[in-house]
Amino acid sequence: MTTTHTEHVGHDHRHGDGCGHVAVPHGDHVDYVHDGHLHRSHDDHYDECEPSSAHAVHENHSHTHGEGCGHVAVPHGDHVDYIHDGCRHAAHGDHYDEH
Repeated sequence: MTTTHTEHVGHDHRHGDGCGHVAVPHGDHVDYVHDGHLHRSHDDHYDECEPSSAHAVHENHSHTHGEGCGHVAVPHGDHVDYIHDGCRHAAHGDHYDEH
């Protein structure tokens, strides 16, 4: 997956163990859920971390995500992603995509 390089300006909080935000492993780094989106550390600042627009189906997903499902909900544009099994799942038709 590729990520864009869009700096999150005015970010004075330092993410890490115990910072109070959900950590999501993402390839070679960790994203932190903060203010309804994902941040990743990059040099001396934080970037918005969004996955590529590729359509990656999460196979054999028998759990239905929604309010009260037990997984962290992350608003993402016009839908909600759910943190599950170390990635973000988004409902798409009759299946879930991995972000």
